[in-house]
Amino acid sequence: MTQHKKLDTYAKNTWCPGCGNFGILSAIKKALVELEKEGLALHKVVIASGIGCHAKIVDYVKVNSFYSIHGRVPPAITGIKLANPELTVIGHAGDGDAYGEGIAHLIFAAKRNININMIIHNNRVYGLTTGQFTPTSPTGFKGRSTPKGSPEEPVNPIELMLSAGATFVARGYSARIGHLAKLIKDAVNHDGFSFIDVLQPCHTFFNTYDLYNEKTYELTKENHDPGSYDEAMKRAREWPYETDKKIPIGIFYKTKKPTYEDRLLKGRIPVKMTPNDVEPMLEKHL
Repeated sequence: MTQHKKLDTYAKNTWCPGCGNFGILSAIKKALVELEKEGLALHKVVIASGIGCHAKIVDYVKVNSFYSIHGRVPPAITGIKLANPELTVIGHAGDGDAYGEGIAHLIFAAKRNININMIIHNNRVYGLTTGQFTPTSPTGFKGRSTPKGSPEEPVNPIELMLSAGATFVARGYSARIGHLAKLIKDAVNHDGFSFIDVLQPCHTFFNTYDLYNEKTYELTKENHDPGSYDEAMKRAREWPYETDKKIPIGIFYKTKKPTYEDRLLKGRIPVKMTPNDVEPMLEKHL
């Protein structure tokens, strides 16, 4: 049995053949196995998901899991983290889930810099409902709800999260599993809000493998400084607006700031506190 096999579950995988979610599943398992070797206790890991094809990932990884509702992954895992800061919490959401109905929750999680991790499965289409356009679909996208082409420009998730104050901002590609696993490890090890937008082709309704295989390039220490906000924003604006340019993947920005739970809890762990301990703490901050 390989190390990754111990994270398998009995659940039957029902993603479409060729779905980019398989790459994300392999990457998260690889990252968790490597993190466990470095000291992470898997029984203290919680993963959560929203609504959409991506959401099934919580059925396929043998750690604690929670199903949220559409767009509400950030507040759900915020509550989990605040109740027990000793947990490592990883949220999964789709692009329609996170950048549509859930966009306000995502922005405020970044603004607060709570120590949670958000992995966005960005296939740029509503795959579960068979092909409608989403906030990240390209201009002119032809789907079931826009048969003559969408007139809208896509949201730029990297630019959005940089503007919201996220302290770890990255982009991965589901077909580069090793690279994505490294990004997930770096995100989990980061003390603060971590965000990874994953280019995840929907083989059935919006197959972007050829585009990403040709266009993506990795940000490295040689070609990018992740400590520079201005440089990160410049890289963020290379795509999707500048469609003729290459698509950067890797860590755009990483910085250190006090976390929300540090400011609010000051080392306290609510699940280990009595009601008499909690009430004075809430009164001080509410």
